[in-house]
Amino acid sequence: MSEVRIAAEPRTEFGKGAARRTRRAGRVPAVLYGHGTDPQHISLPGHDLMLALKTPNVLLTIEGLGDGAELALPKDVQRDPVKGFLEHVDLLLVKRGEKVVVDLPIQLVGDVVPGGQVAQTAVEISVETEATRIPESVEFDISELQIDSQVLAKDLKLPSGTTLAADEDVLVVQILDASASAEPEAEAEAAEGEAAEGAEAEGESAE
Repeated sequence: MSEVRIAAEPRTEFGKGAARRTRRAGRVPAVLYGHGTDPQHISLPGHDLMLALKTPNVLLTIEGLGDGAELALPKDVQRDPVKGFLEHVDLLLVKRGEKVVVDLPIQLVGDVVPGGQVAQTAVEISVETEATRIPESVEFDISELQIDSQVLAKDLKLPSGTTLAADEDVLVVQILDASASAEPEAEAEAAEGEAAEGAEAEGESAE
């Protein structure tokens, strides 16, 4: 997994106005909590944090705190809904060897069977794993799946040291019959064509 060192500064001002001033200075307001400790209000460099968060479940080494460096995982990332910039981040304190529950992306590999169509209903899955050894993703090979096959959470091959935390019967992916799914679309297009022709005929008769 990816581990990134990032420098923190304590925050002593709170509220929307203070948060805006922090962001104008190129930093992001954040809260560091966990292990029964009081929440620590900090700010982090915006550009460095944005780059770090491009990696799912990135492990952050938070430096610049009074008690030395702390390990943390991003738990809640708030972004501006229009411009997308970081507004606030909640960070969960972790320790080496500690187990945590995280969501891993599900990556499908391999080619679908001829005549099949992939319908992926879950793009990530909750797992329990060691905080400092979080896998980047869960891969599943669909090349051997036949039409009408279904893959449930319990069918995924999880990385070593990782166990399933989600409902084992959650549907992840199924292989549909591409020709069957195309028929309703063709029928709909034909119906639209007939309706258009009918409207044109009515227009001509009215003239």
